[in-house]
Amino acid sequence: MDPRPRLRPTGATTYVGLAAALLAAPPALGSTRLICVDGPAGSGKTTFAGRLQDALGNRTPVVHMDDLYAGWTLTGAVPRLAAGVLRPLAAGRPGAYHPYDWAAGAFSADAVLVPPAPVVIVEGCGCGARALARWTTLLVWVEAPPTLRLARGLARDGAELAAHWRRWQQSEARAFAAENTRARAGLRVDGTADDDGAGFSTLP
Repeated sequence: MDPRPRLRPTGATTYVGLAAALLAAPPALGSTRLICVDGPAGSGKTTFAGRLQDALGNRTPVVHMDDLYAGWTLTGAVPRLAAGVLRPLAAGRPGAYHPYDWAAGAFSADAVLVPPAPVVIVEGCGCGARALARWTTLLVWVEAPPTLRLARGLARDGAELAAHWRRWQQSEARAFAAENTRARAGLRVDGTADDDGAGFSTLP
C-alpha cells in the first residue's frame, strides 16, 4: 500500500482556512503537525510555504530543502532531514541541521535549530518522499509548466546556471515518478495562478 499523509483538506482554498484545518488535525510527529510542500523547482513552493507560515504565525518553523541538498543533487537530503530534524522532533526534542553554503560548496559549521511547534513546514523538492509519510500530516504538491519554472529559476539564479537547471529538472522528474508524489498529495496547488496572498487555486 502506498503510504499517504493523513490529511486531505477538501474545500480549503485560503491560507487561513488551511491553517485552521491543520491545527485541528492530530499530530503525527510527536506533538507537531508536519507539512511537506513538494513539487518541481520553480513551481511556487517557497511562496506557498511562506504564505502558510504567515497564516499560522511567524513562530512556525520553515525548513528549506535547498539548505539540505549537497549542491545540485537530491541524494542524501531526505536522510539528513529525517536524522537531524524529524527524528528529534518525534521524540519531543529540538531538531537541527547544518545548511549548505552554495557559494562555498560545503555545509556550514553553524547549526540551525528547529524547535518543537504545533506545525513545522518543510518545503522543497523531495520532501514528499514515502520515507517521511508516517510523520507527515499533509503533503502539498505545487506545480507549474516546465517553461515557466525554468524562466523563474534562471531569473532568480542567473542564466549561466541553465545547464544545472535542466539537469535538475530531469533528476526531480525521476524522483517524483519513483515516489508517486503528485498522486499521494492531499492538496494539489496551481503554481501559475495569481492571488492576493489570501487564497490559492487547487488542481484535481
